Amino acid sequence: MQSSPLNFNVFWRTFVLLALLLAGGIVAWVQTLRALDLEPRAVHEARQLASLVNLTRAALLQQSDSIARIALIKSFDKADAVQVRPREPTDQWEPFEVDRFSRAVARELRSALGADSVVARNVNGQPGLWIGFTMDRDPYWLITRQAQGSSLSLTTLMTWIGIALLATLLGSAAVASLINRPLKELSFAASRIREGDLDSRLDENTLTSEIREVNMGFNRMARELAKVEEDRAVMLAGISHDLRTPLARLRLEAEMSVTDEEAKRNMAEDIGQLDAIIDKFMDYARPGSTQLVPVPLAKLIDREASAFRDARQIRINSRVSVDVKVLADETELGRVFLNLFENARRYGRSRDTGLADVLVTYTRSGPWIIVTVRDHGPGVDPEKINLLTKPFFRGDLARTAATGAGLGLAIVDKALHRMGGSLELANAIDGGLIAQLRLKRVL
Repeated sequence: MQSSPLNFNVFWRTFVLLALLLAGGIVAWVQTLRALDLEPRAVHEARQLASLVNLTRAALLQQSDSIARIALIKSFDKADAVQVRPREPTDQWEPFEVDRFSRAVARELRSALGADSVVARNVNGQPGLWIGFTMDRDPYWLITRQAQGSSLSLTTLMTWIGIALLATLLGSAAVASLINRPLKELSFAASRIREGDLDSRLDENTLTSEIREVNMGFNRMARELAKVEEDRAVMLAGISHDLRTPLARLRLEAEMSVTDEEAKRNMAEDIGQLDAIIDKFMDYARPGSTQLVPVPLAKLIDREASAFRDARQIRINSRVSVDVKVLADETELGRVFLNLFENARRYGRSRDTGLADVLVTYTRSGPWIIVTVRDHGPGVDPEKINLLTKPFFRGDLARTAATGAGLGLAIVDKALHRMGGSLELANAIDGGLIAQLRLKRVL
């Protein structure tokens, strides 16, 4: 199944969705308030400008003498806020209407002063608000400050928007954390169950009814699993005892009653094989709790390799440094290498020499030690290599001489997972099976 390119966990997905929702709400409210505020401000601005034009026109009309009128116009020129100038036929201007606010102001000005009024933002290269009006058929310009489209400065507006967005992010993080907390607790408890801690329990008194129901269901499942595990341990102990007792009697009776040495030896081997199969079943069904301690890797490998003394069947060469230590359960890790060596002895023999030549190497990779165990046998069908860790599965025709239970590599995989590691199997390019063990490194 192909995974999504953006693999967010629940916290970040909730955080992003809440942040987008609230940020979108802020932007929508800002735009709504600006839209609601724009029309009244435009009308107010236009009415003030129209009143200023009308007052200026009335002041000029009171001066019937042209000389007095010119003196009044010059007095306007000395003012900072308002100026009046004659409008020349050669004047060139730019229309005032450039956005929604300026169009609303120009529309209101023409409605108050007449449709022939001119509103410009620039005349002959001089910026400002230029309002063209006529008086006694003489055209004039009234120049005042530029009408602003916003009651707040851009810096102030951006500051408040930034504060709102920051509050949105912090609020989204808090809400996402509250939503994610019970799910995180559930995930942690499930991982504890997977690691074999069946005593994990969740709070059944939480205020959220849905989470309370989930926690109660999880606790019931954990109790049932603990009961099943307890029943399984009792059953396996009984099976082991009940099977080994008649096997021991059979061995004793075979040694005492059978006179043919070859038949006696074959019967003893069959009984030993049955006993070994029982051991495999017990190893695979062993409870999952482990205690991880620093384990000297080279020493442990040498100890397990020493059990394979027959140089005609297997030769083990370890190149693991003596200073390498891993976090593991020493007994479990010993079973791992024991099963790997036994698997190589049985199925990893070279066709030429009939000898299983096993090489053990290692590499450091961050917090991990990667141990490679390789034989030089016939290898495995690439289509079936992923099935080797399945219980009771045996490999291709090259491994049909199997006399075990088909649990060796399954035991290795399960033991490594109990210790927080992993197992990867692959065929070597020049023949043989490669097993890579990922173990926690002691830093």
